[in-house]
Amino acid sequence: MAVGEIFLGAFLQLLLDRLAPREILNYFGLVKGVDKKLNKWSDNLSAIVAVLNDAEEKQLTERGVKLWLDDLRDLAYDVEDVLDKFATKILKRQIEGRDQASTSKKVRSSFSKLKLNFDMNSEIKKITERLQEISERKDKFGLKDTGTSSKAWSRPPTSGVLGGLTIVGRDGDKAKILDMLSRDEHNKVNFHVVAIVGMAGLGKTTLAQFAFNNNSDVMKEFEPRVWVSVSDDFDIVRVTKAILESVTSQPVKVEEFSKMQHDLNEQLRGKKFLIVLDDIWNKGDLYDLWTRLQSPFSVGAQGSKIIVTTRDLKVAKIMGATETEVHNLESVSDDNCLEIFEQHAFVKNDRPPNFELLQKKIAEKCSGLPLAARTLGGLLRLKEINEWEEILNNKLWNLSGKSDILPVLKLSYHYLPSNLKRCFAYCSIFPNDYEFEEKQLILLWMAEGLIQQPPEANRQMEDLGHDYFQELLCRSLFQKASENNSRYVMHDLVTDLAQWAAGNTCFRLEDKKGDNLQSVCFRHSSFIIGDYDGVQKFEAYREVKRLRTFLPLSLSNTYGNTYSYGWILARLRGQYLARKVIFDLLPQMQYLRVLSLKGYQITELPDSIGNLKYLRYLDLSHTRIACLPESTTSLFNLQTLILEGCHDLKALPMNLRNLVNLRHLNNSEVDSLKAMPPQLGRLTNLQSLPNFVVGKGSDESGIREIGSLSHLRGTLSLSRLENVIDAEDARKADLKSKERVDELVLEWSDNTQETQLGVLDRLEPHRKLEKLIIRVMLD
Repeated sequence: MAVGEIFLGAFLQLLLDRLAPREILNYFGLVKGVDKKLNKWSDNLSAIVAVLNDAEEKQLTERGVKLWLDDLRDLAYDVEDVLDKFATKILKRQIEGRDQASTSKKVRSSFSKLKLNFDMNSEIKKITERLQEISERKDKFGLKDTGTSSKAWSRPPTSGVLGGLTIVGRDGDKAKILDMLSRDEHNKVNFHVVAIVGMAGLGKTTLAQFAFNNNSDVMKEFEPRVWVSVSDDFDIVRVTKAILESVTSQPVKVEEFSKMQHDLNEQLRGKKFLIVLDDIWNKGDLYDLWTRLQSPFSVGAQGSKIIVTTRDLKVAKIMGATETEVHNLESVSDDNCLEIFEQHAFVKNDRPPNFELLQKKIAEKCSGLPLAARTLGGLLRLKEINEWEEILNNKLWNLSGKSDILPVLKLSYHYLPSNLKRCFAYCSIFPNDYEFEEKQLILLWMAEGLIQQPPEANRQMEDLGHDYFQELLCRSLFQKASENNSRYVMHDLVTDLAQWAAGNTCFRLEDKKGDNLQSVCFRHSSFIIGDYDGVQKFEAYREVKRLRTFLPLSLSNTYGNTYSYGWILARLRGQYLARKVIFDLLPQMQYLRVLSLKGYQITELPDSIGNLKYLRYLDLSHTRIACLPESTTSLFNLQTLILEGCHDLKALPMNLRNLVNLRHLNNSEVDSLKAMPPQLGRLTNLQSLPNFVVGKGSDESGIREIGSLSHLRGTLSLSRLENVIDAEDARKADLKSKERVDELVLEWSDNTQETQLGVLDRLEPHRKLEKLIIRVMLD
């Protein structure tokens, strides 16, 4: 289904803003006819933006309008590619001119000498023709300027993240589940299956989480406890591995399924275990899969339990749950729905004056579904009463169609501020039950151009991204994965909503097996990382000519478990990627903005990595890279470079200073790094730099280079401080002014001279520092 028009509205407005800067006009001003074409682009885009609100209404009932929006979206991506190409050329010339003895005026004047090559001129011509054709089709559909549009997003009043909310209306259900788990009937097998059955959005997973985390005397008998998210892909090997890893808190290195089962058998022998298999679907030969999976469970102690959550009663029967072991979860009452709604809609019981008059309508819209009540509450939170009435009376509630998406979820997306629409739709690249971190997602949003920093604003993109994330969390589109970690997850129905919103722009490789991927629509893709990923796995990518996102993801996260750094590192040590993918396939993906090779045991990158001119996010963490090619320093758009856990990396490229857009250089746990490359202080946009290794030679960065990095935040470690010869250089690091650094580590790697006391004295941090560590390595 086509993406909503306001997703496009935010996108097109961004393109209009990018056509305005003086640098773009200077760049093309003397090229015959191009300035007129760019002005024509602006005129046509402005006319299209004006009718998008009308297109939203009609695309739900008129297929032609839906197809028109699809074509418009594809064109918008292509326009952005061309503008990025222009901007990159400008940036390249600025960097080249920076090191020359010339003024900025001379550099700008050199633009007049530049002539567009034939290919660039041809691209402009093609886009002009496509834009004109789309504009003419707009008129044929009779689309009109309705005078209304989605409001631009602005930061809401600070209210904190909703958390610690009680489970409403489920006291009887909770007691019933605990009673089922306490039964200890002797049977042919030592374990019993307890099934929670009900339609989507009723709270099956929430009820299972309650039991899983319950610490009553009955539940304390279960040890170990394991949680596995199964979803619609019942991969018996993955599920078995996840159970074994959870039980042992160790990575599973064996590949043979029989060996995994043998090891699991030994681990469960004689133990009264509780295993939760969340969200099982009746697909394929479920009986055969279940028969094979349960083989090791029979050696557990009497009274062991398997909790299954499913939408299908047949699943419960196939997996052996008796009639007394099946709990059918019913919808909650209208009063319960209203209580859930109020938890999410009101900050401090700030009900609107005529709330009582709206209660009945709100309850009707929730249809007894806790998910609907939670989502509607998040949607109406902090809105005026007239906006409540507009939303509750929207015709989307009554729209008929084949879509399985709840009307309240469609409305929640419909009323998202324009900036957040693309950010939310992008999350469709995450598979069901994938747990993500806030910072990870914000950096991806930034790399994809979904967060724009207004020129007049003092706030950083990262701070805007935090606001975006918290807004989606408050609207219940994101939810905490558990109480014990900082990860988040989307309900599977919300994931369906994100896929609907994204249309064909995002896809997960596993979902497209056997499909024809020649469509030009696809731009963003993720895939599940395997132990060995050969070139054949990615053959489909050769057909996706303008792919922007190459993102491996791991499904090893299991609910309720937090693993140590060592465990995660060991788990990542076993992933391999075919050399042909790195040296043949990836260099062809010249439109990539996001490239992650995290965890793959690669040792080198090709020089051609420097040809990925639009790349903004490069994750090489936990690889065996020994050095980065010097061509990496021509990635002028790069914002994020993640090298965490690259223990073999000995040096960074000499010209790293050319990456003027770099904001995050994560080099934590890079043990072999001897010094930072020269003139690092030119990277004035840096936000995070966990470890600054102080150098002392002319081809290295000394401590004074820190001085100009005024935006640093989070943890900052200054290592090899023995290389500081002049204590005044330490003063020039200006740590006092870096008020967003909350943890500071000062480290000397050998015996220090008395002169180093002066260095320490001049490394005085700001007064609000939360943590200070001084570390001296003695012989």
